[in-house]
Amino acid sequence: MRRRHLLSGLVSGMLAALSPTGRRARAADPTVDVLLVLAADVSLSITEARFDLERRGYAEAFSDPRVLRAIAEGPQGRIGVALFDWASPGEQRIAVDWMVIANGVDAGVFAARLAAAPRPFYGRTAIGSAIGFATALLARAPFQGDRRVIDISGDGTGNAGGPIAAAREAAVAAGATINGIVILTDPEGMPGFLRDHTNPAGGLAAYYRTVVIGGAGAFVMSAASFEAFGRALIAKLVREIS
Repeated sequence: MRRRHLLSGLVSGMLAALSPTGRRARAADPTVDVLLVLAADVSLSITEARFDLERRGYAEAFSDPRVLRAIAEGPQGRIGVALFDWASPGEQRIAVDWMVIANGVDAGVFAARLAAAPRPFYGRTAIGSAIGFATALLARAPFQGDRRVIDISGDGTGNAGGPIAAAREAAVAAGATINGIVILTDPEGMPGFLRDHTNPAGGLAAYYRTVVIGGAGAFVMSAASFEAFGRALIAKLVREIS
């Protein structure tokens, strides 16, 4: 008898989840596995061709089967995502505001929203300002999640704005982990000030490890070029989501 009641309750729960009311209740659930802020570098060193490759990498990454599998395997089976563009101090603009990604349909919505957002800036590289903006964006997230991640992309070191260390410490104190994805470029032919800031001593990845990232389990991944950005981003997202 007890087993019959248990089975009856299980079937009722499944039917409720499949019903319109059940689907609405699940959609209204604010809990996600990860709150992820993607901070996309659109500073002066990002040419239009590179910007297009960067945009395409972000747009296509969430539709990749490996990323969708990592999302589906989480306890909640969904993540909260927002993306903003950044350059100089005061130059941060949201391209895709907070939304849930749980499946390929959601990934398509994310890609469409990103495609509709034009490039807003051509400024300098204020990494600390980007981290500060990302921290504020996490604070106003409409979802709840135990893990909070700021994902900073970039092809150069900071050359504007306030101290990166202060912004990093504030983000970590607020419970965020800051990860980095650096895009390696050939500096030949660049203006001198860009060339100097693209290849600091020890490499850009080493700079990010020392100066930018922070928090529990923080890491840096490298894309060998802008053409390889999307592939590196997929690996990074899988690691962050899993």
